[in-house]
Formats: sequence, C-alpha cells, structure tokens
Amino acid sequence: MADEPLVLGIETSCDETGVGIVRGTTLLADAVASSVNDHARFGGVVPEIASRAHLEAMVPTIQRALDTAGIKASDLDGIAVTAGPGLAGALLVGVSAAKAYAWALDKPLYGVNHLASHICVDQLEHGRLPEPTMALLVSGGHSSLLLTGDITCDVRPLGATIDDAAGEAFDKVARVLGLGFPGGPVVDRMSRTGDRKAIHFPRGLSGPKDPAFDFSFSGLKTAVARWVEAKRRAGEEVPVADVAASFQEAVTDVLTRKAVKACQEHGVDHLMIGGGVAANSRLRAMAEQRCERAGIRLRVPRPGLCTDNGAMVAALGAEMVWRNRAPSALDLSADSSLPVTEVSVPAAGVPAAGAAGDAHSDLHGQAYRALDGRA
Repeated sequence: MADEPLVLGIETSCDETGVGIVRGTTLLADAVASSVNDHARFGGVVPEIASRAHLEAMVPTIQRALDTAGIKASDLDGIAVTAGPGLAGALLVGVSAAKAYAWALDKPLYGVNHLASHICVDQLEHGRLPEPTMALLVSGGHSSLLLTGDITCDVRPLGATIDDAAGEAFDKVARVLGLGFPGGPVVDRMSRTGDRKAIHFPRGLSGPKDPAFDFSFSGLKTAVARWVEAKRRAGEEVPVADVAASFQEAVTDVLTRKAVKACQEHGVDHLMIGGGVAANSRLRAMAEQRCERAGIRLRVPRPGLCTDNGAMVAALGAEMVWRNRAPSALDLSADSSLPVTEVSVPAAGVPAAGAAGDAHSDLHGQAYRALDGRA
C-alpha cells in the first residue's frame, strides 16, 4: 500500500555491507556487498579490513538498492541503520553514512538494534509478529533467547551465551577440521554425509543446576579439538563428516531444547529463529520436529534473510515509522555493546549535522554526489 512507510536500512555490524528497502512489511530491495573472501585467509573477520570494505561499498550498494526498488532517494520516509551491537569501526561507517543521507535528504534517522532487527525481519516473510513471540537468535557473535512483545520497544533477554556463540564454535571447529572459513555452511554441508550419532559430544549448561536459558559452546569446541587431536596422535584417520555431524547435533540439540523449554515456561506458542546459524539445515529440522511435538508454531525466515542484511534493518525502521516512534538525533553514535533492551537509540538533545570524523565527512560528500540529479 502506498501509505505504508518506505524505509531504507543500512547494516554494517560485521563483514556484510547490507542495504535494504522495505515498504511496510514488503521487501523491495536487498543489496549486499560481502567482504568475507577478504577475511578467509585469516580464519576470521579482521575489523579494520571490514571497515575499509564498508567504506568502499557503501554508496554503490545504496544506489543498487534504490535502482532495484525502482525509487528515488527522495521517496523515502526514513533511514534506519544498525547502531549496535557489532564491531565499532564497522558500525561507525554505517552510522556515518545513514546520518549523511538523512541530513542530505531531510529524512528522519532511526538507529536500531542489530538483534531486534534479526527478529523483525521475519515480518517480511510471515507477516507481523504475534505478541508475545519467543526469539532464538544464533550467529557468530550471539546466542540469545529473547521474549518480545512490541518489537519496537519490548525485548526481554531470558538467556545468552556466556562464552563462545554458536556460530563462533562452528568457525573454530571448521578450522580444527581444516574445512575453511566461514565454518557454518561448510560444517552443515559436510554433516549431511556423516553419522550424527557417531560421537557423543557434551551439551553445555544442560544440567539441572545450570542456568536454564544460557548457552555455552566453549567446552564443546574444546572437546571436539581434543577428540580430533587424539585421533591424529594415534595416527588414525579423522572421520571429518562424522565429527562435523556429531558436533552439529550437539549444538542444535541444546539450542532447540532450551528454546522450546523457554516457550513452555513462559506460555508462548510462537518461536522465531533468526541469525546466521538459523540457515543451518539440522537446526531447522530439529526445531520443526520439537515445536510440532510441543504445539508451538515455528517461524524461520528463508536463509538469505537469516544472515546479516539491510532488509532486517529496514524492516525494523519501517515498524518504527508505522508505530510513530521518535527518531534518533543526528548526533547518533555507534555503540558496539548496545544492549538488546535498547531497541532503538532515542533522540537526545538537539539534532545536529556536525561532522563525526573523516568517514562521516567523506560519506557526506559521496552522498551529495550520489544524490545529485537523482533525488
């Protein structure tokens, strides 16, 4: 509908430069420029490389999204951007770009939470979220159970990882097995030919006295590494597919068991799973089986919307506009440790268009040049 908010979202919390355009709950464009190949030889994301890649990709990716959506920048009702959590330098590039475009276009700016955006993106595929909804977010940096009411202002953490997140454990186990980076997709593929019952790896924080909804995957990662090392010391061949499948089974068992338990204990009949690890085939299958047995409706976005993307930021931004939430000030700052309870960064003080460093100044000029004759 034409009266639904049209919002552009910018996501730069890690190594993906994502720009999405959403009208209400309809996705119009989802442009991504990834720097993952630049990090592969290091076995993980290098923050400085990610920041530089965002700076180079930002304006072209925004223009690509506008072209795909078939709109002009002046048609937008708002600009949304991930303000945190994430890598500080990477976040600053996105926030600086969003501030530059918002100022140049005289549009409201919404600094939003990365984790809440991962929840809100499901609305683009399955319609508006029920209130309440339980959300299980699993990625390279986060493993969280969140109870959500109004997605724009009511996100309550029930549990989180106390050490390695699930995606981080996938990356480290893939490195031990010599499978490369990023680890999630390759471990998932390798697991399909393995026996997930071949090795019983530990399930962290699953005892009766352990925190009910917190996660720990550091011990599991170490157990896999020691098992593989023992095989190699003995001169035996490592059954890579079996190790990958058994490891994956341990991770997905803990994640889905705790998520279903959280739903049951809080009387919630909807479970949403998001984040990059939500693309994992075994996690999806096990969650579907356990939710069906428990009478819980499962909502999982398609894999392309699970990984970091601008569409999720635009979705939350559109929801902010639709619910008439106050925009952020133009002196918005990135916050690498922004708590999930802070769904958006509130406006504070008088909005200002002051410079925010070299990246902001450079992007400000790029924004004007990109908009010249096209707005």
